[in-house]
Amino acid sequence: MAYNQIRRLALFHYTRRLQMENLRKLSDAEFEVMKVVWANDPPISTTDIMKLLGNEKKWKIQSLVSFMVRLTEKGFLRSEKHGRERAYYPMISMAEYRKFETGHVVKQFHGNSFLKLVANLYDDESLSDKDMDELLEWAKSRRG
Repeated sequence: MAYNQIRRLALFHYTRRLQMENLRKLSDAEFEVMKVVWANDPPISTTDIMKLLGNEKKWKIQSLVSFMVRLTEKGFLRSEKHGRERAYYPMISMAEYRKFETGHVVKQFHGNSFLKLVANLYDDESLSDKDMDELLEWAKSRRG
């Protein structure tokens, strides 16, 4: 690999790590927008999102544009100008955000304890016997 390629790759990984460390929670509306972005092949435009979500939510185009600007500022999206329209590309995957949110919930509400999270779900009767069996099988498969 050439020096410049290694340098670009190192810069990419460093930038990506910083981006993940500075990830912030999305509002409910921002999350709804991101679900549409994640569900479609990039790039996606505000017009596309408006057709897929905005009318259902009864949002005005300016509200959606505000969400897109905030998502870009937060590092979730990258935008490019294509004629009169902006094209948006996801910078954070749904899996990465799900991991961030799950970690946040476990840390903030369960003292960073997976066991406390599961106990809480069990006590709330959110876990069925089938869920518990699947969880036990998953845990056994991780141990080797």
